[in-house]
Order: sequence, then C-alpha cells, then structure tokens
Amino acid sequence: MSWRTLEFMKIRNVRKYLSHPIELFYKLARKGYCNWMPDRLYLKLMYRRFTGSALRLDNPITFNEKLQWMKLYDRKDIYTTMVDKAAVKDFVAEKIGEKYVVPTIKICDRVEDLDFDALPDQFVIKCTHDSGGLVICKDKNKLDRQDAIGKLKKCLEFNYFPLWREWPYKNVVPRIIVEELLNDGKDSIDDYKVMCFNGVPKLIQLHMGRFSEHTQDFYDVDWNRLPIIQGTPMAEKVVDKPSNLEEMLELSAKLSSGIPQVRVDWYCVGGKLYFGELTFFDASGFENFEPDEYNEILGSWIKLPPKK
Repeated sequence: MSWRTLEFMKIRNVRKYLSHPIELFYKLARKGYCNWMPDRLYLKLMYRRFTGSALRLDNPITFNEKLQWMKLYDRKDIYTTMVDKAAVKDFVAEKIGEKYVVPTIKICDRVEDLDFDALPDQFVIKCTHDSGGLVICKDKNKLDRQDAIGKLKKCLEFNYFPLWREWPYKNVVPRIIVEELLNDGKDSIDDYKVMCFNGVPKLIQLHMGRFSEHTQDFYDVDWNRLPIIQGTPMAEKVVDKPSNLEEMLELSAKLSSGIPQVRVDWYCVGGKLYFGELTFFDASGFENFEPDEYNEILGSWIKLPPKK
C-alpha cells in the first residue's frame, strides 16, 4: 500500500469523525480516553450514540431511560455482591437453596494459579467481574491452553465499569472462577432470562443457539410468545413451555424482591434448574425494543426508588 493511499485513508477517517462527532466520542470511550467524564454527561452521550434519542434523566419514561437513571441513582452495596459471579453464589444459596447453584471447582486471583492438569475433562472458566469473557472446555485434550490463558488475562485487566457505567461492577474484585460444565447435548444451553420488576416476573427471554444461529424470543409468564424484537432475530417456531416454568418464576421473584428491575438468568438441564446470573442493566440499557410501544410499556413497569 502506497503512502498516498495511507494518507488518503487517514484524511477520510478524520473527515468521518468530524462529520459524526458522536462516533468520535464512542471511539475514544472504547479506548478509555473518556473515563474522566462525569457519569451523567457520559451516559447522555452514550445513549444518543446507541438509540439516536436524547436521554431524559429528569423525567425518564422508557425502559432504557430508567435503566440509565438507576445506573446513577440506585446504588446499593448488595448490588456489587449480586453481580460478582463468585460472591453471588452464597447469596443465591441463602435465598433459595444451594441445589440451584452451579458447583464451583476453583477460584483464584491469577491465571498462573490455574492448574489445567488438575481440572476435570469438562469445565467452564470465567472472570467474576465482567460480562462475556468465557472459556468453555468440552474436552481438555482439545483445549488451546495458551489461547485460554490469553483470553483470561485480557479479561482480568478489563475494567467493565468505565465503558458502560454500570455501577454494581465498579468495586467487584477481578478473580477467576472455574465451574462444572452444564451440558444438555447442544452446542449451547438454552438460556432463560426472567425480567423482574419490583420482585414481580413479567417477561421471559429465551436465548437459543448463542454460539451459532442466535435467536431471542420474549414470552409472557403464561408462555405466550410476544412480537418483541430486541436486536436479535426471533426463532422460526414457538417452543414448548419448560416443565419447571412455575418454579423458575417463583425463584426469580424471591431473588428480585425489593429491586426496581433486575433480570434473573437460568439454565434448565435434565429437567433441573440452575441459576446463571443477575443482570441489572439488560443490554446496558442501549438496545431499543420493536415495536416501539414496548419501550414505554416495559418502562411503565419500573417504579423508581427515591433518588440517592
């Protein structure tokens, strides 16, 4: 590539960001150059970038607007425990029973403390403080250990709070947790995400084929599929209601009691329920719903607490 071509590309990129300053902000934010920015201003800019709308913090109406408000004004120490992928297990065991908790194999502070030879043939490794970093091992003999180590080191160094300003993650201590692998014979386990509002389950997201042809469907608590899309396409067909739906809803209500809005995630393997995680900010509050009316419908279900 000639120097003229390189210079032309640089000039074109500069023009692109000058004509779309919100994209320049996002690019800088991803690199950590906007960490200094106050949360309120930062979230207004990020909201504009993802939704194309102004963020109404003084009178939030939609689901996503209220999630941004809660990032700023609904901050409780217990929330940090609830998003810590290791600490939350004791919280869940105390609330609903240890039988719903995926067994832990090991917890450590550094990648160097992982002894792969001592691990079983199948396992899952993730970090306690982030969202998305995951090493799934279905056959230890085929695991690329160096790739796994590199991924975990990168995850340990990543601070999840500055980019999305989800306050519960701010003070989670980065650690590594190894768990038993849940396996139902599919490439990925179906993921049931119960959206709860002030302790009342209202909707269930069903995610299927997460690592292949990912689909997302919304069902009401009576297992009627709703025409809601949240960025990910719907499955071609309605699936059967899970046999333990009532148990899932009852347990979700217990875990979400007293919280304006939280999502309780579950796996169902061999007819048994396993707790996944608690998520306070679905899609970080930056993914709109279609049809548009559901943005306000879900927003109306959130009763905001007094501002703190």
